[in-house]
Amino acid sequence: MSENSQFRFGAATGVGSMPGGDAREAAKTVTGTFEDFPFLPELPARGPGADMIGRTAGMLVELYARVEPSGWRLGDRPGRDTKWARSWLGEDLDALEEFTQEYEGPLKVQAVGPWTLAAGLELRNGEAALSDAGACRDLAASLAEGLRQHLAELRRRIPGAQLVLQLDEPSLTAVLRGQVKSASGYRTHRAVDRQVVEQTLRDLVGVHTSGPVVVHSCAPDVPFALLRRAGAAAVSFDFSLLTERDDEAIGEAVEGGTRLFTGVVPGTGGPLSDPAGSVMGVRTLWRRLGLSPGLLAEAVTVTPACGLAGASPGYARTALAHCARAARSLADNPE
Repeated sequence: MSENSQFRFGAATGVGSMPGGDAREAAKTVTGTFEDFPFLPELPARGPGADMIGRTAGMLVELYARVEPSGWRLGDRPGRDTKWARSWLGEDLDALEEFTQEYEGPLKVQAVGPWTLAAGLELRNGEAALSDAGACRDLAASLAEGLRQHLAELRRRIPGAQLVLQLDEPSLTAVLRGQVKSASGYRTHRAVDRQVVEQTLRDLVGVHTSGPVVVHSCAPDVPFALLRRAGAAAVSFDFSLLTERDDEAIGEAVEGGTRLFTGVVPGTGGPLSDPAGSVMGVRTLWRRLGLSPGLLAEAVTVTPACGLAGASPGYARTALAHCARAARSLADNPE
């Protein structure tokens, strides 16, 4: 079993992003829906600095970024965009702290992982940081220090919480395959060596010494085995993108104590099946892999397929509540 196998994850939670711009409303929704596994909501609709890349860029230490027409670009000093990013994050932390008074239990916070950050942040020449191995190392080191400070701030604000750190890596597969486009769009950056990718992730996972790290990707072909070797205690993914090619890696992950955050509820509006129907595919996978039904509750956390920023506020609330009900269905009827 992995070193975090005894950690008590909640049965359901969200991925991270939510619609709208009201931090208090989002925190109230999340803490009210997931009483045993809330998360820090992200509200990208507020604009630059609240988006995924900008929010994490605001956490960097001694590296600064600003918004250019082409995206976020590293610069020499903190500017207006960095200030916005830090201000939005402070507002989110204030709201979460308000609704988690006396809370004790797992609490998830999210940040962009080193490789998606390297693919999404530009150097001064306009190319992705991914194009420069030295820049990737500097970025990962800055992110590690920023995450240490962020986690320390959360421990100070919500001392009863057992923090779960989620690294968002939707670009990871593209980085491994050399599919990240250059600034011109006419070529792609070279694939990064898998051992370098794994070691960098391992170093970031090592930042969170007091709790587990989840790696999230809602892209196809999640590298489950690589993430396990890098020390991820759990992998979060869009369940609908799994193929039977993933069976062996998933079976090994479960048997090795890695938790699965199964994204089974669609991230944008549409009719939802009954809660039992939403997790039917998980039960089918379990049978196909020959895993014990009794392991389901120990091994699975139910989530939406991806973030909910593109959904309506009403659908987002419904989707999160549906995840909680689907998780209960899985626990009550594992077979």
